[in-house]
Amino acid sequence: MPTNCGSRVKDLVSKNKGAVDSAIDKAGDIVDQKTQGKYSSQVDKVQDAAKKAVDKTPPQNPSS
Repeated sequence: MPTNCGSRVKDLVSKNKGAVDSAIDKAGDIVDQKTQGKYSSQVDKVQDAAKKAVDKTPPQNPSS
């Protein structure tokens, strides 16, 4: 089962990119709030990198 876990995650991400992007934004906002913006620029970079990774996630073909 663990071998299919990665493909399941990729499939879910590719089908729900908007929700994943929103979750990335919310997580970054929480970190900024908890750190009082001290690491804001680093958080923004991580958010951008995460969103780029989501955008690069190709849709999975369940028939292959």
